Amino acid sequence: MPSRKTALGHLAALLTVIVWGATFIATKHLLNLASAVEILFLRFAVGYALLLVIAPKTFRFYGWKAELLFLSAALSGVTLYFLCENMALTFTQASNVGVIVSIAPIFTAILAQFFLKDEKLTARFFLGFVVALAGIGLIHFSGKIILQLNPVGDLLALLACILWGAYSILMRKLAPFGVPNLVATRRIFFYGLVTILPLFAFMGFSPDWAALARPVPLASLLFLGVFASALCYVSWNWCMD
Repeated sequence: MPSRKTALGHLAALLTVIVWGATFIATKHLLNLASAVEILFLRFAVGYALLLVIAPKTFRFYGWKAELLFLSAALSGVTLYFLCENMALTFTQASNVGVIVSIAPIFTAILAQFFLKDEKLTARFFLGFVVALAGIGLIHFSGKIILQLNPVGDLLALLACILWGAYSILMRKLAPFGVPNLVATRRIFFYGLVTILPLFAFMGFSPDWAALARPVPLASLLFLGVFASALCYVSWNWCMD
C-alpha cells in the first residue's frame, strides 16, 4: 500500500505532465511570432520573476559542488532541453513531439541505473511505460494514422528526452544538500537564463513585442511561464525528492 506522500507525488506528477502536454500547442503558436530561443528566454524570465515573488529570500551559497549541479541541471533541463524541443516544433508536428517526449521517463530510468544506487528497472515499469505510451498515442492521434516522420525534428525531440533524463538524475543528486524546493527551482531558472544569453549572439533577440502583447499570444506566454515553467518545475522537483 503506497504511503500518503507517494500517492501525492504520483498525483502531482500526473497533473504536471497534463499541463506540460498542453505546452506543445502553445509553443507552436508562439513560434509564428518569436524564435525558439526567444520563447525559451521569455517563458523562463516570467517563471523566474514569479519565483522571486513567491520565494524572495537572499542568495545562499550551498558549496561549489551544489552550484555545479544547479548549473548542470539548468543546462540539461532548461536551456538545452527546451531549445531542442522548441526547435523540434519548427520542423515537425506538435503531435510528433508530444509522443516522442512522452518516452522521457524511460531515459530517466536507464540513466538511473548508472548514476543512482537505489533505482532498478522492473517488469512493472516497462509494462506501465508501454500502456502509458499507447494511451498517449490514442489521445494524440484519435484513432487516425497522421504521424508524419521528420528526421531532424524527431531526432531533436528524442535528444530532448535524453536531456530531461539527465535533469531528473541531477535533481536527485541535489537532494542531499537540503535546498528548499522553491529556492532550488529559482536557482536553476537563474542559471538557465544566464546560459541562454550567449545564444543571442548567434541567433539574435528581436521578438515581435506588439504581436506578443495581443491577448492570445500573451495568454500563451503567461501559461508557459507561470504554469508550465514555475509551478510545474516546483511540483516536478518535489516529486523527485
